[in-house]
Amino acid sequence: MSEPPGAAVSLAEAPPTPTDTPSKPLTAQRVQPLRRPGRWIVTAAALVLVAQILHGLVTNPFYQWDRFRYWFLRPTVLDGLLVTLEVAALSAVLGLLGGILLALGRLSGSPVLRAVSWTYTWLFRSVPLIVVLIFLYNFSALYKTLSLGVPFGPAFVTFDESKLATDMTIAVIGLSLNEAAYAAEVVRGGILSVDQGQHEAAAALGLPKGYQFRRIVFPQALRSITPNYVNQLIGLIKSTSLVFYVSLLDLFGTVQSMSSTYPGDVVPLLMVATVWYLILTSAVSVVQFYVERHHARGATRTLPPTPLQKARAGLASLRDRLRGEAAV
Repeated sequence: MSEPPGAAVSLAEAPPTPTDTPSKPLTAQRVQPLRRPGRWIVTAAALVLVAQILHGLVTNPFYQWDRFRYWFLRPTVLDGLLVTLEVAALSAVLGLLGGILLALGRLSGSPVLRAVSWTYTWLFRSVPLIVVLIFLYNFSALYKTLSLGVPFGPAFVTFDESKLATDMTIAVIGLSLNEAAYAAEVVRGGILSVDQGQHEAAAALGLPKGYQFRRIVFPQALRSITPNYVNQLIGLIKSTSLVFYVSLLDLFGTVQSMSSTYPGDVVPLLMVATVWYLILTSAVSVVQFYVERHHARGATRTLPPTPLQKARAGLASLRDRLRGEAAV
């Protein structure tokens, strides 16, 4: 049955009602940020605390900042700083190499190598570093000469231990022995973090074990090894302060010696050492960031932003937030 003409009105011809008026698209609507009063309160308290600490550092005459400026770049202090850098660099390299060998020994199929590596790691992680350094300093009392030759047989070359064991040598050997024990666990953990499928794929291709480790396993393990070993490296830089007890004047030893000569400058000299250690550890942290960023290539879709990029993004986010609050 057909409708009479004009009886049916199409939806397009129907007059608009108030509810049919188009609304703003979602992209044009302003999203109100979630209110977080607790965060603002804690932030304000933290800023007040930081301001109080900085005010105390600047206004407290006990710090003697004029004497700090006098000692900061003195040749004596810089000589001690160079000794610290030399000891830390040599110990870091030797400790990492020793840690790699110990880690491979722990992962070896030989029960003897596993036992020796585990015993070494257990021993040097248990004995305090200061005990190791003092023991090495008095090592000549136990073994006056060192020799190379047939085991349990005649010696071909003999060395006088007291002439070989200089203060620098004792410090580097002691720190390296201690560092190798901790580096071994860092490297072993990094190797174990590599997916087992990588090992199986390399073995299926018939690649030699050494090639597998150098080109496939170890480069992937570096992503896990780098942050942990840099943490060890920062601890190593601070541990160099103990070489003062084996008569080596590093940065801390120089500051300690100068404070004995100038007792009125104890606090400024300690602040000098503190600032230099902060500079060294900060430089290592910067290197760590870029090394981790380098190894992140291929593992993440986008590289981690640099500190400058983070600062720009933070300022832009803060600016947008303030504009949104002002518009409300």
